[in-house]
Amino acid sequence: MRAIDFFCGGGGMTNGLIQAGINVVAGVDLDPEAKETYEANNAPACFINADITKLPLDYFETEFCVHPDDDEMIFVGCSPCQFYSIIRSSKEKSRKTKDLLLYFEKFVEYYRPGYVLVENVPGIMSNRESILNDFLQKLEQLGYGNRENGRCVYDVVNMKNYGIPQNRRRFSLIATRLDRQVHLPEHEEHIMTVREAIGNEIDFPKIPAGYRDENTVRFHTTRNLTPINLERIKLVKKNGGTRMAFKDNPELQLKCYIGRDNSFRDVYGRLYWDKPSSTITTKFLSFTNGRFGHPDQNRCISVREGARLQSFPNDYEFKTKNIQTAARIIGNAVPPEYGRRLGLLLQELN
Repeated sequence: MRAIDFFCGGGGMTNGLIQAGINVVAGVDLDPEAKETYEANNAPACFINADITKLPLDYFETEFCVHPDDDEMIFVGCSPCQFYSIIRSSKEKSRKTKDLLLYFEKFVEYYRPGYVLVENVPGIMSNRESILNDFLQKLEQLGYGNRENGRCVYDVVNMKNYGIPQNRRRFSLIATRLDRQVHLPEHEEHIMTVREAIGNEIDFPKIPAGYRDENTVRFHTTRNLTPINLERIKLVKKNGGTRMAFKDNPELQLKCYIGRDNSFRDVYGRLYWDKPSSTITTKFLSFTNGRFGHPDQNRCISVREGARLQSFPNDYEFKTKNIQTAARIIGNAVPPEYGRRLGLLLQELN
């Protein structure tokens, strides 16, 4: 089986599919900073730095000999999803991401691959401006079936149920135009924890806040903390503590949270050792943007720890010296382990 990974970023889904034995022909993404990371880890897959809204429909036919109606072809569409996210952001700034799935749909219509995979935020199912219903109707018109005939399945899933040590709820869809029943991957009975993922001090040695790892493959680098945030994290209880630890300290309490103890409880918090992590976002290097404090050490999790919680292999190399660029690539990715399970499932169905 072969695949094209639209909106591929640094290659999370691509890498998972490759692990499952699928030949990923190419990945397409608008972010030029993702190219080197994508190609360094997923050769011979080729990174196409392009805007999907401007890419000719016959591009893959002329450049990669991808032919329409290929039963063994998989098209993956994990479009950016800021508009449908529950995270507070400017909807006007993110509006350009709202309809990207419909541009992906044009390539599905042109090539009619055997299988279609989509991953997105849960809000795509509930947002009143969502284009999901239009996309589903088009899939059915193109012969990909629906929930009733079993050739299209979709739901909101949690990555913690698939061998990924992270609470990460995502919309997931599998559709086929072939005469077979599809289903989402089976749940794993064991829920992997933060301790299992990053508790090994050989792979993840103790480091202080602001540590720069000279090993570019390991990238066990962590962001520095301001003096006041260092004082805050020292007070936060180890193994799951919250900002309640300094709420009565007038020098450390934030004015915006005075009298709002139940608002944004994860901000300035530590991860639990024996639970999955909170959702790894593009801001996971920051103590002020979520529950990203290390369970024990007085720092936030490192680049490599965030990658591990996203299920990236330990030798996956993020080809940038900018830690925020690395965090963006990691936080935006589809966890490779989920991609691997999707790939194995399609191999079995095929």
